[in-house]
Parts: sequence; C-alpha cells; structure tokens
Amino acid sequence: MDQAFEILLVTLEGTIRLSVPLILAALAGLFSERSGVFDIGLEGKMLAAAFGGGAAAAVFQSVYMGLGVAILVSLGLALVHGFASITQRGNQIVSGVAINFIALGATVILGQAWFRQGGRTPALTGDARFQAVELPFADALADIPFLGPIYTNLISGHFVLTYFAFAMVPFTWWVLHRTRFGLRLRAVGENPGAVDTAGISVTRMRYLAVICCGILCGIAGAYLSMAVAAGFVKGMTAGKGFIALAALIFAKWRPVNVMFACLLFGFLDALGILLQGQSLPLIGTVPVQFMQALPYVLTVILLAGFIGKAVPPKAGGVPYVKER
Repeated sequence: MDQAFEILLVTLEGTIRLSVPLILAALAGLFSERSGVFDIGLEGKMLAAAFGGGAAAAVFQSVYMGLGVAILVSLGLALVHGFASITQRGNQIVSGVAINFIALGATVILGQAWFRQGGRTPALTGDARFQAVELPFADALADIPFLGPIYTNLISGHFVLTYFAFAMVPFTWWVLHRTRFGLRLRAVGENPGAVDTAGISVTRMRYLAVICCGILCGIAGAYLSMAVAAGFVKGMTAGKGFIALAALIFAKWRPVNVMFACLLFGFLDALGILLQGQSLPLIGTVPVQFMQALPYVLTVILLAGFIGKAVPPKAGGVPYVKER
C-alpha cells in the first residue's frame, strides 16, 4: 500500500509539473481566440521565449532578467502575428505557421552562434534558475500519514510559476466573465460589427488579446528553460504548443475545462515517463516509443470525435473590415 501510494504521489507530482506549460499556453490561446484571432503559433512563441529566457539568464545570471526577456521575445512575436492578421488582415493560420518555423530555426542558429554548444544555452545554476518554493509547515507536517506526504510533495515544493499557472485559471475566468474587458473581448470574437457600432475599437481589443497571449506564452517558455530544465535545449517545447491548442478545443474555450484537459495530457505524459522500460502483467515490457507517443495519440483520438461539437467563436479567423 505504501509503495502504491508513493508511486501515485510521484505520478501526480509529475502531472502537475508537466501540465504547467500546457495550462499557460492554452490560456494564452484562449485570450487570443476568444477575441477572434486564431493562433497556432503558440509553439513558436514558447520555443523562442524559452531560448530568450535561457540565454538572458545565462548571460546576466538573473532569473528575473531571463523571465523579462522571455516575455519580451514572445510578446514581439505575438505583435508580429497581430500586425499580420489584424492590421494587414492576413491569413491567421499562415502567420502562425510562419512564427513556428522562424522560432524553430532561429533558436538553433542563434544558440550556435552565441554559445557554440550545438544550439544549447549554458547550464543555469543558482540565481539564474527558478528554485522550488517550500510552503509553510511543510517539514512539520511531513511525518503525518497520507496528509503529510500529500502536502509536502504534492502541494508544496513546486516553482513559483507553477502556482502562478494554476492561479491564472480562476483569474482568467473572472476576467472573461466578470469584467467589462472580458465582456468586450468575447463580444469581439462573436460579433465584431456590433462591438464597432457601440463605439468600441475592434482592433484595440484584438491587440490587447494578442498581447495577453504573448505574455502567457513567454512565461510558459521561461518555465521550460529556467524551471524544469537548467537551460535551453533545441526543440524543447516538443509539440506542447499544439497539445495546448488541442486542450483548448477539447475544453471548448472554457478556462476551468482547459485546466482539467491540460492535467489529463500531463498525467499521460507523467505516466509514460513512469512506465518506460517497466514490465507489466500480460503486456510485458512497455516500448519507450509507445509511451512517448501516448499524449499525441490521445490528442488525435479526442479531436477525432470524442469531445462532441466544439463551436469556436463565430468571428474566429475572420479579419474584421470596418464598414464605411
């Protein structure tokens, strides 16, 4: 029983750790897509932010400098996407794909040119990396059966960005459903013509949504390179931006559902890591490749028809042209 409980705790701890970048990226996409701007460039913005944050943290030996640069890099790419899709009324899908390709190539080229480590950044240590936060009374409660390990290992001991990501879920719900900004944002995504008639700038609202998206993607990228890893590694997002998009559709653009969808994907990822190379009854040794592919296979299965009808914002993907 004790061993099973310990395995469960390790799996759930891994679930939380692996779901954080998914939650941040999915909430980023939620802000953008609720305003009518589809963004499949979440992957590229996360990857560029991870590189920018890791590089800045290595150079300046400051995690806060790294976080700031990560947000600025992601925000810059978000504004490029906004300029292409909002101001120039370009194809939003093409713009997002372009950002993904640019980030994938530029991070490797710049990493090799600056650090000469095969596209990596130098290893981060000390003040250049986020440290786990120990909540009050974690040591005192550690010896209490069941509740102690849950509090000490599952609730306490995470990075500050982990707590920020989960706090963003109710905050996002409150912003979208209880504030004037959220009401206008959702209205822009559903009927931009009516919003424009009411004297509200559709362009301004969509740019604000894109800025929110850029900030959250920047934090997600910083989490990857300065928290769970000690520096940037080529292609370290590994499709997390696309999984976040799948979670967003799976959750039907609702913040709380987004969190649970991301936890599901994180659980599968953690389970895959735990079962790699293990021998299971009636199955035998689980192939490593199968467990690594499990979250992506589930993504395809869910989107193939197990989530019911997911209706996106009515004006999503459609550039707004003001009537004269």
